[in-house]
Amino acid sequence: MKKAFLLLTVIIIVCSSFVKGKAKPVLPACIKQKIETYKKMEKHEQPQSVTEYEYKGKKVYYVVMPCCDFFSELYDAKCNLLGHPDGGITGKGDGKLPDFNDTKTKEKLIWKAK
Repeated sequence: MKKAFLLLTVIIIVCSSFVKGKAKPVLPACIKQKIETYKKMEKHEQPQSVTEYEYKGKKVYYVVMPCCDFFSELYDAKCNLLGHPDGGITGKGDGKLPDFNDTKTKEKLIWKAK
């Protein structure tokens, strides 16, 4: 009886120790290529991060530039530049995506400069 209880306990512990890891997001090849390019840049020129969001029902990729005077960039899954939601001299971007910061959802940090 003790052996059966001990065996059952070991099985439960072993099975419960297998925790599924978070699945890595599937990135479009062009976004992966952009990140590889960013990694090769001088530290002071690298974007700060690449974050995936859902915007208007689609996945988009938001690239934060190294300083506030640079426009941030927003790409779709095919690496088409949708616009610049913020940054620039005024900090308000190019005006093409005025609702981005208020309506973006499902934030996932994809890459961050070191």
